[in-house]
Amino acid sequence: MSQSYAALGGWFEYLNKDCGYDQWSQYLINRLSGLGAGSEGVDIGCGNGYFTRALIKQGYSVKGVDISARMLSRAKELSAAEGVRAEFLLGDITKLKLASKADFAIAVNDCLNYVPPEKLHAAFTHVSACLKKGGVFIFDISSRYKLENIIGDNLFAEDTDDITYLWFNSFKSDRVEMDITVFEKAANGTYTRTDENHVQYAHDMQAVKDALLSAGFGYVNCEGHLGEPLTPETQRINFICKK
Repeated sequence: MSQSYAALGGWFEYLNKDCGYDQWSQYLINRLSGLGAGSEGVDIGCGNGYFTRALIKQGYSVKGVDISARMLSRAKELSAAEGVRAEFLLGDITKLKLASKADFAIAVNDCLNYVPPEKLHAAFTHVSACLKKGGVFIFDISSRYKLENIIGDNLFAEDTDDITYLWFNSFKSDRVEMDITVFEKAANGTYTRTDENHVQYAHDMQAVKDALLSAGFGYVNCEGHLGEPLTPETQRINFICKK
């Protein structure tokens, strides 16, 4: 997985620019404030660092962590361009360690879908160990409905002047296997092709709750994207947790 997003990592935020980052960031800020979270946090699976930057701009002190070096390289570039002083660390949520305990952690936009079911407990245990007592943990997963009915067995593509990708998906019983071909434009006008393979797991909501409780989280609440009610066709499930 450390090689995932070797090509897409530099373009992730650009390709997701229509996902409603501003509204999504405000949702996180509102939830953190409502739960009385402190000011020091960690953004796990931070990608190109949008949420890290947004929280810092609101006065939080946040470190960004991601397993992809390419993601972090771009995150540093974007932070510098916006004049945001942010620290980014290479790390894996299933082995997460911080130099000091945080008041809160976030892990949004499918970070946990990349964690196999048998490693969820390890991931949550490491997050819990990095939080102070009463620390808040907010994360999401793409639902089984989304992975099976919208992403799975489907093809997505985008063609721009600087990058083109083809994204082929195959749904298995508990996962989506993704084959992605990326063409990046070089300075001389030629294109470089990169092939990537990703796997996202369809987690059972109750199994996620059980893993959280066994990892030391005493409060777990679930809601849809941006706080919407959960329905059988909910595509993104948010978990609001407190240690």
